[in-house]
Amino acid sequence: MRKTAVTIAALAMTGLVAVPGTAQQNTTIMHGITLVGELKYGPDFTHLDYVNPNAPKGGDVVQWAFGEFDSLNPFILKGRTAAGIGLNYETLMTGNLDELSSQYGLIAETMEVPDDLSYVIFHLRPEAHWQDGTQITVDDVIFSLETLTGELAHPGYRAYFKNLVSAEAVGPNSVRINFESEDLNRELPTIAGQMPVLSKAYWSTHDFGETTLEPWMGSGPYTIKSMNTPSSITWELDPNYWGKDLPINVGQNNFGTIRFDYYLDETVALEAFKAGDYDFRSENQSKRWALDYDSPALDKGLIIKGLIDDRSPSGMQAFFLNTRKPALSDRRVREALQYAFDFEWTNDSLFFGAYTRTRSFFENSELAAVGVPAGQELEILEQFRGRVPDEVFTTEYNPPVTDGTGNAREQLLIAQGLLADAGWTVVDGKLVNGEGTQMELEFLFASSTFERIASPVIQNMERLGILATQRTVETAQYQERAQTHDFDVVVSTVRQSLSPGNEQRDMWGCEAADTEGGRNLAGICDPVVDELIDLIIAAPDRPTLIALSKAMDRVLQWNYYVIPNWHIRSFRLAYWDKFGRPDVTPNYGVGTSSWWIDPVKDAFVSAEKAGLD
Repeated sequence: MRKTAVTIAALAMTGLVAVPGTAQQNTTIMHGITLVGELKYGPDFTHLDYVNPNAPKGGDVVQWAFGEFDSLNPFILKGRTAAGIGLNYETLMTGNLDELSSQYGLIAETMEVPDDLSYVIFHLRPEAHWQDGTQITVDDVIFSLETLTGELAHPGYRAYFKNLVSAEAVGPNSVRINFESEDLNRELPTIAGQMPVLSKAYWSTHDFGETTLEPWMGSGPYTIKSMNTPSSITWELDPNYWGKDLPINVGQNNFGTIRFDYYLDETVALEAFKAGDYDFRSENQSKRWALDYDSPALDKGLIIKGLIDDRSPSGMQAFFLNTRKPALSDRRVREALQYAFDFEWTNDSLFFGAYTRTRSFFENSELAAVGVPAGQELEILEQFRGRVPDEVFTTEYNPPVTDGTGNAREQLLIAQGLLADAGWTVVDGKLVNGEGTQMELEFLFASSTFERIASPVIQNMERLGILATQRTVETAQYQERAQTHDFDVVVSTVRQSLSPGNEQRDMWGCEAADTEGGRNLAGICDPVVDELIDLIIAAPDRPTLIALSKAMDRVLQWNYYVIPNWHIRSFRLAYWDKFGRPDVTPNYGVGTSSWWIDPVKDAFVSAEKAGLD
């Protein structure tokens, strides 16, 4: 047995990995794992760089959430889970905002991995305990794996943990999780570490498959103080939280209470913020950011409004086209619809020029496909020649570009030609197929925010003869329709890490296309994509992973499964000036979990609020 700080990346990507199935395996004990480069924090680190280890605890914070909630069970498909539920439970390992692909021990103090990555052993912290004071045990971990891969669990959990096939005790505080994979799967130890740990004692006497508003036994830093279902929930810092002094947690979880108030209208929510009803918000709409934050509180400096750099991959925000629908199953139709979105006009007229057009499913990362394929990427794609669009090999993908005037006539003529090639013709102003049925498309939204953005797209589709409409529904109906694939077009964002792997199956894989509640909104079912996902999961080194990701990016791009939207490389953040903040901002987030209430600022803001009233 080797006891070192060697990472999974080092094991899996420097030739140290043994051939799966070998009889004798060396193992390595590690305090953390990473899939990219080396761990930033060594085994003796005392706290993260972006926290204040001496931050005071206490004070009350109010946040906002959209819609309503009716459940405290986040592990099943049913229900709308209350905001903040992740504060109630812990996982075996945990990440941080300085690294995108690293995990450090939480419930597990260390992990032990063999050279062939065929299993992982977690050595649990003896001090880790549930909120009732009882110890977290190996039996809890075994129960958690069986439950989260069982038929009652959310399909996303079942898909993500599907290669974790069994768990067994190998010591009083040690549990081995065994993997099953046809090829080397370097990500499985990380995935195992991300598993939530559930209380066997609690869930064995409660119905895991049903929604519940009963606070369940957790192990996290906060417990429920009060609820006003479906519109408010308050979390209270647990003074007996077992993990508060762990280096990964020092300087975090500083607020005494965190209350989430729900709003059914985003305009009302913003006005509530300006009135001081809650404390901070991240803004995702450029018009609101530019025009709607003016207030006496902002003028007096009581509200701080600014941008914080976002260094993380942007992923893909887009209009997702449901290829399960007959009309949208045709690539030529999906390509034609790209020309209905005039981004240049939209950006100038509606967004104040704030955004950049998204073109890649791995936007703003080294995984994004640019130029034309060459080298190892080209070698990978050659095996699929004839099964993917020819443009994959010859042309860099970029969404259509207009002159920004709002008159997209030339683009719509191109779209009309593509639709004609697909068998759709205009008769009496209606785009019909060979049976005389008009093409109909509905944009489905859970918020009115996108209505003004979709309206010009719908107008351009109407010019093509499409009966295009938009419909905004309340969150429960939207969730039901999205989960059951009952839509034509929705807006969604798919985030990516710098180390893609097993989660790609749930995003783009055939099995996920037919799974209710899965993340494959577009219903993509392409054997080439499935094969590329398998190759990504089994990538033996970083250069190969990059080449494979670029190859899959191109295949997704040139099949037009989405109409790409836009991105910005900053977080827009506004907050009442009652907080203390560390001197360092994390690389990949805002890091509000490391903020604290400044008593002097809080008292001043409270007094000034009274004056504003």
